[in-house]
Amino acid sequence: MAFKPLHDRVLVKRVESEEKTKGGLIIPDSAKEKPAEGEIVSVGEGARKDSGELIAPSVSAGDRILFGKWSGTEITLEGVEYLIMKESDIMGILS
Repeated sequence: MAFKPLHDRVLVKRVESEEKTKGGLIIPDSAKEKPAEGEIVSVGEGARKDSGELIAPSVSAGDRILFGKWSGTEITLEGVEYLIMKESDIMGILS
C-alpha cells in the first residue's frame, strides 16, 4: 500500500469482533458494535514543537492498541477499511 500518515497521525486496522458471546450465543451483524481495538499499520514521523523540534511517536507499526469509540476517520484503501487518527486518540498499547 502506498499510504503514509503525516505528522502525529497513525493508520489503524480494526481487529475482527467476536462472532459469539462467552455463553455461545451467536451475535448477528446488526447487533455488533465496532471494536475499539486495532493494529497499527503505519505511523507518521511525529509532531513538532513550536521550536521545530520533532517529537517521536510512542507507537509503531504492529502495535495492538485501544482507542475511543468515536476516534479517527474511516477510510477505505484497496478495498480494506482503516482508521486514520491522531496519536493522542490512542488510549493504550496492548501487550
